[in-house]
Amino acid sequence: MEPTADISKFTARDVAELAARLEKDEYSDPFASLSDWHLLRAISLHRPELVEPYAFLLDIEPYDEC
Repeated sequence: MEPTADISKFTARDVAELAARLEKDEYSDPFASLSDWHLLRAISLHRPELVEPYAFLLDIEPYDEC
């Protein structure tokens, strides 16, 4: 699926394929990996149940802005 794809239409299989690409990290340029990372992050915000097994790929740490 393309980064502009409708997130509501993503399936568990789509997310697994996206995560597999990120884990392999065999991109031709850094922008392709960044695009996949942003897509996984967007899915995690709207469909967290699909991303839960791959949350480690997002490497998001809570922080205090105060």
